[in-house]
Amino acid sequence: MEDLTKLILRLSLGFMMLSHGMGKFAPQSIEFISTKLTAVNLPAELVYGVYLGEIVAPILVVIGLFTRLGGWIMVVNMLFAIGLVHMNDIFALTERGAWAIETQALFLVVALAVAVFGSGKYAIKPNGVKTAEEKAE
Repeated sequence: MEDLTKLILRLSLGFMMLSHGMGKFAPQSIEFISTKLTAVNLPAELVYGVYLGEIVAPILVVIGLFTRLGGWIMVVNMLFAIGLVHMNDIFALTERGAWAIETQALFLVVALAVAVFGSGKYAIKPNGVKTAEEKAE
């Protein structure tokens, strides 16, 4: 059951983050993020990290290849997103009373869980799964 739970968590995070990242292919999105980076004296070239964190890492997580690394990349990506774009929203509510950064916080926390727990056995490269020799010990 634990491995099935990890699979559900991986697939949910991966597909949602991937769909979230698809919007970053629009030129205005890249321009917006570049502006945010340079405003805090970071190189504009870091903007391409968004593709790593919102396209490549989610694909790795979905297929279960370097799952923990993919999770950590998404954690860093979301910390950047919150720090660069959503800092003023951390203590804000939407007009409907929801936490203004609930989507970003959810991505962050679930990515952290995936990074810590790994892929489980339903993955291209399972981790956290004991071999027959380890089980015999």
